[in-house]
Amino acid sequence: MSQFPIVGGELVVGGHRISELAERVGQTPFYAYDRGLLRQRVTELRAVLPAGIKLHYAMKANPMPALVCLMAGLVDGIDVASGGELKVALDAGADVAEVSFAGPGKRAAELRQAVAAGVLINLESFREVELLASISRQLGRPARVAVRVNPDFELKGSGMKMGGGPKQFGVDVELLPELLSQVKRSGLAFEGFHLFAGSQNLRAESICEAQLKSYELARRLAEDAPAPVRFLNLGGGFGIPYFPGETRLDLAPIADNLAQLLDRARSELPKAELVIELGRYLVGEAGIYVTRILDRKVSRGQVFLVADGGLNHHLSASGNFGQVIRKNYPVTIGNRADSAERETASVVGPLCTPLDLLADRLDLPVAQEGDLAVIFQSGAYGSSASPQAFLGHSGVTEVLV
Repeated sequence: MSQFPIVGGELVVGGHRISELAERVGQTPFYAYDRGLLRQRVTELRAVLPAGIKLHYAMKANPMPALVCLMAGLVDGIDVASGGELKVALDAGADVAEVSFAGPGKRAAELRQAVAAGVLINLESFREVELLASISRQLGRPARVAVRVNPDFELKGSGMKMGGGPKQFGVDVELLPELLSQVKRSGLAFEGFHLFAGSQNLRAESICEAQLKSYELARRLAEDAPAPVRFLNLGGGFGIPYFPGETRLDLAPIADNLAQLLDRARSELPKAELVIELGRYLVGEAGIYVTRILDRKVSRGQVFLVADGGLNHHLSASGNFGQVIRKNYPVTIGNRADSAERETASVVGPLCTPLDLLADRLDLPVAQEGDLAVIFQSGAYGSSASPQAFLGHSGVTEVLV
């Protein structure tokens, strides 16, 4: 991939040749995240977006503690999805005023943890209102809350739809007046709304439409809110290209759309800060997965490169993390990245299942035992999204370089 240079025939990540990096890590398989690329992505995004838009990192995309520490210093806030993620965010030094906590099944202990920390809690049910009212009384401080809304529309063209229709996420918009009344009666510190219609979208017009609809819905809901809206999370949905034929997301129309919404908010929601919440878009292209070839096999004319890591470490690259039709992530042989000798080969992992397929009949540099297969676009939904205990194989290491 163009973001990683090739020097002396080898891929370079974070200033290190891939063979050198493997020695430094001390084992394969491993994930490597390039801190320079992470900084570059945030800088480029801020240069395009209106200055008044706040940028939050959705930590679920990659909760590696060292990476979260880096991101906490680059973005305006962190969005977490569990008590465990909240601890990592707090350890990373994230500003509690800019930490929000979402998720449809928050445990009472997690809610207590969040109230004690002083972070913003995205309400997703009537149950949470009742629990937080009790916890607030016990701790002597009102819980800071926003309401996550399940809107009556979806983000068109999304890889994963998070709103519209029946969903486990948020509160159905038709139930919002009742919920807002309960929030007011409970004495919780209402701050605003969270709307997240979908993810992994490469169509700027769809993202703009969802942001506009989200803003207009929040403006209408504000009429029944128990306090002025101070926080409006318009979600994310920004995608990255994974597969042949996919084009990079055009940020210019999105930036223009957000500028218009900011202008409207100054008069219609004058106390509100507008937030976008991004995960994959910030970290996905800055990471690679590296696995060593253990065996080279030819079965009835097809070349199989058997590696020491597979779907147990990188479920999404195997196609088993939501793909309807399996497609190959971009892959190369990292220590032979510019080799003219090429072949059609499949990269498979060590697991006893045909699902353990990392690259299916892909044009690759000719590889031998000991070479390093590299899967690009691996900075998001990798290690933490994979079944590492499956079949008892060793876990995967992560490094920030």
